[in-house]
Amino acid sequence: MWTPLADARLWDDALRALPASHLLQSWAWGEFKSRWGWSAERWLLCAADGSPRAAVQVLRRAIRRLPWCVLYVPKGPAFADGEALGEALAWLERRAQAQRAIWVKVDGDPAMPLGEREAAGDLAQFRALLVARGWRYSPSQIQFRNTLHTDLRHSDDELLAAMKPKTRYNIRLAEKRGVRVRVAAPIGDDDAQLLYAMYAETAQRDGFIIREAAYYFDAWRALDGVAFVAEREGQTLGGLVLLCFADRAWYFYGMSRSIGREHMPNHLLQWTALRWARDQGYTTYDWWGAPDALDESDKLWGVYRFKEGFGARFIEGLGAWDYAPSPVLYAAYCRLGPRLIRTGLAG
Repeated sequence: MWTPLADARLWDDALRALPASHLLQSWAWGEFKSRWGWSAERWLLCAADGSPRAAVQVLRRAIRRLPWCVLYVPKGPAFADGEALGEALAWLERRAQAQRAIWVKVDGDPAMPLGEREAAGDLAQFRALLVARGWRYSPSQIQFRNTLHTDLRHSDDELLAAMKPKTRYNIRLAEKRGVRVRVAAPIGDDDAQLLYAMYAETAQRDGFIIREAAYYFDAWRALDGVAFVAEREGQTLGGLVLLCFADRAWYFYGMSRSIGREHMPNHLLQWTALRWARDQGYTTYDWWGAPDALDESDKLWGVYRFKEGFGARFIEGLGAWDYAPSPVLYAAYCRLGPRLIRTGLAG
């Protein structure tokens, strides 16, 4: 039986008890998104002995001046096995109908359901289950489908040995040239402003869109973000923000200046963050984003090569899938989606 949960500790404990708990299913993430246009509800399915079998945090957003909404399960649902996933999907289908949703979207965690897989069999099984139940691969992929992981259960020497020689060289070069990395935790006002300024510079240089500063300040504080800032001779060269939950630390935000890149500050930043996460007891460093295909033509190929240089392992994900109670309404939404986004649906 599905039970709603309204207690943060009980929810996060239940989520941690399931394989591959994800930050975007955590209580704090739902509360954060609730301040930015969404509402969150959490539902838990337990076995006869009371142990969690599936957990679903659903974000709901109304469409202005229309009687419909959309439902989103970011990096979820969490589930114990394929049978529990089927039950979670069936519940979401019923919920979408009851809520008059145009669609409900799931985009399962790449590490599900039992950690890093040695084969693609699970993914094929879960995709087949989604298709059989009438779900479709979404034309709107909100999160990264794939990622990379570094196993942190190693010493410094072992982590370095797993890296590409060029990566090790660049870490030492940064240290030799006087780059220093400081940890800012929790993120203070001055650090938040500094990080956002660098993030805006990075976005302008690399051609991607970011939100207003208040959104990131809220996320970094609400989710216990830990910032790392690289400096050299009084100049700030780059930074990154980790967000952590359960046994994982996610490299969620990275930012860099155009100056000083020849001193390799980003390599020392990552090396510092990896060791910090390990020393805090996290076992997996999630690099949060990888190409859809391991092909040099992919726009994330350069990012992938940088992350791979640290010995990170490519993890293929399920991707985002939509269930639409009304195929006609869903088709209309797909045609009008950009206009709805401009009027405030996206979040």
